[in-house]
Amino acid sequence: MKKIFLYMLLLVAGLNYAQNTLKGKITSTSNTPLQNVAIHIIENNLYTETDDNGLYTITNIPKGNITIVVYLYGYEQKTEKINSNQKEVTLDFTLAEKEQHLDEIVVSTSFNKIQSQNVMKVEHQTVKQMQENGAASLIEGIASIAGVNQVSTGASIGKPVIRGLSGNRILVYAQGVRLENQQFGEEHGLGLSASGIESVEVIKGPASLLYGSDAIGGVLYFNPEKFAQSNTFATNVNQQFYSNTQGTNTSFGFKASPNNWKLLVRANYNSHADYKIPNGERIINTRSIEKDLKYGLGYANSHFSTDFRYNYNNLDLGLPEEEIETSGFRTPLYPKQNIDNHILSLSNKFFFKNSKIEADFGYIFNNRKELEDIEEIALHMKLKTVNYNLKYYLPKWNNIETIIGTQGMHQTNTNFGEELLIPDATVNDYGFFLNSNYEWNKNALQIGIRYDKRNILTSAHGEEGEEGYFSPIDKRFQSFNFALGYKTNITDKIISRINVASGFRAPNLAELTSNGVHEGSNRYEIGNSNLKNEQNFQVDVNIEYNTEHFEFFINGFYNHISNYIYISPTSAIIDGNDVYEYLQNNASLFGGEAGIHFHPHPLDWLHLRSSFETVSGKQENGNYLPLIPANQIKNNIRTEFQISEWFTKNYCFAQINYTFNQNNVSTFETRTLDYTLVNLGFGGTIKINKNSFGIYLNANNILDKTYIAHLSRLKNDGIPNMGRNIILGLNFDF
Repeated sequence: MKKIFLYMLLLVAGLNYAQNTLKGKITSTSNTPLQNVAIHIIENNLYTETDDNGLYTITNIPKGNITIVVYLYGYEQKTEKINSNQKEVTLDFTLAEKEQHLDEIVVSTSFNKIQSQNVMKVEHQTVKQMQENGAASLIEGIASIAGVNQVSTGASIGKPVIRGLSGNRILVYAQGVRLENQQFGEEHGLGLSASGIESVEVIKGPASLLYGSDAIGGVLYFNPEKFAQSNTFATNVNQQFYSNTQGTNTSFGFKASPNNWKLLVRANYNSHADYKIPNGERIINTRSIEKDLKYGLGYANSHFSTDFRYNYNNLDLGLPEEEIETSGFRTPLYPKQNIDNHILSLSNKFFFKNSKIEADFGYIFNNRKELEDIEEIALHMKLKTVNYNLKYYLPKWNNIETIIGTQGMHQTNTNFGEELLIPDATVNDYGFFLNSNYEWNKNALQIGIRYDKRNILTSAHGEEGEEGYFSPIDKRFQSFNFALGYKTNITDKIISRINVASGFRAPNLAELTSNGVHEGSNRYEIGNSNLKNEQNFQVDVNIEYNTEHFEFFINGFYNHISNYIYISPTSAIIDGNDVYEYLQNNASLFGGEAGIHFHPHPLDWLHLRSSFETVSGKQENGNYLPLIPANQIKNNIRTEFQISEWFTKNYCFAQINYTFNQNNVSTFETRTLDYTLVNLGFGGTIKINKNSFGIYLNANNILDKTYIAHLSRLKNDGIPNMGRNIILGLNFDF
């Protein structure tokens, strides 16, 4: 015992040796000190702000080569790369006034560069931006990004769709680890609360090189809330009210960063009644109650940083069906889903003289129940997932950065309910990859290769030949993949990117083993144990034109998927349910996004944004793919101003979004009519003495338009989407 205690003392002492420090002063071109300038170190996410004299200090900066990003609204953004092996580094900056948008740091790609340096185009949006633009939920905010949509079940359940692909073809990362929550089901929601999430990054296209199987269609990467600045603490309270669902959302957070340590806690309670359609009728049992709790604990010095996070999320969701008698107000009725989701993550970084190691570990426990009545648990599945992600960043050589890494996952699914959607199963993943990035002048070239293997082992269940019988399977899937990307600054104002990549997806358990009625889809589904890997090849081209007052972008893609897995109706009927079976065929998707942002001089307070997005998908046999979103045009007019000294940072906006007819539908879909939605919003910051709080008021679907979105799962029942919804939000920082 004494030896163990001594070892722990030595370890703690080793973690607290002298720290490397970065300090300096930031001024304007007129030599005036600039206050509240953000200084951000990419490598371990440290940040601080300048004081009244323009001075800043950051301790515990990583050893080796680091990247520093400096930004202040209304001034140019600067990026500086330095070597921090000395104990104290002094670095001053002079910033010129300039109308420029923040060049975000991209965490979801290999080398964590700012977007203008990145070979792959990644969409980035903060949760604050989503809320101020009228998003009533996290998935609704994500769906506002060009090329992203959602499959919705009422107002509470939404699944992301990226360029026409969804379900297990989209990989979700939260707290730096892969999120697993039975995402094969169309009626299974995202399972994350916007509370405690800072921003989302969207990779549109195959990202199997970085993430392995299931990233064939893209990745949603959720960045958790940052810790407080060093040697500070902060308290935050958010409150939203929703008129349509008579809903309320309350969030409380506290965080502090004493010396090398960091901690935070955030609690959230969200509840909604049934949503109302434009004719005044409420859709019974679209109500929900969500409870969310997040903890964070971190430690950092110049050689090492660690970040432990825990998230508990409980969802109580009503499932709308015919002949439900309404009762109560917010408490969901039967049938309903009750879901507990636990996410534990541990992210570690080890900094050496010219290299570093990142080691991420995660444990996800998803406890999903579907209840028919108070006494019957029809479906009860417990999914336990352990995953790891190890990466070694080799020393930089002749402007070449290289990463070698390995990822893996061990997963078990166990059933406890009366019904089974998928059998008891064990899944094991192993992956190895190599990725290099070469920069010269204003060019960047990135290339990588990867090998993956997945083993799926299931147990037998039931009587052979009877409904609900699952035969045992022992399947192995493997794949080699590659990625090649090139970025160049054609001029100072034009950036061009081209990416060519392959990806794969192993069949999921539902596709391999189904044999019974899927209540969420009201059909008898039959799996196919002979399914092969989906293998895709995608070409993606991006061109951006940026000046101080005008921006333009256009993205185009072509995505060919071999052995595309789809569900198709047969002529059979079992127990009154139409029978569907899983088949494979080659398929292709193509389309893209284009948009402008115009803020004319001298009217710098005026912002005009417009975007167009389109995607088409067909099988090789000529049939259209299911769940392909309709084409859309999104327009946003925004003004920024200041009403008075006590009411500042004001803005107002008007959105006019037009969705086209969707006539290209699969064999079991129906066509969808076009519609136009108008949203309005206003907000700002109110200052009272030394205190301040943010306020915003949004009116979504202000004209109370009756419409049905093509990807709504209530469409077959003729149920429209939500009518007018006014959202009041308050944000208090202490």
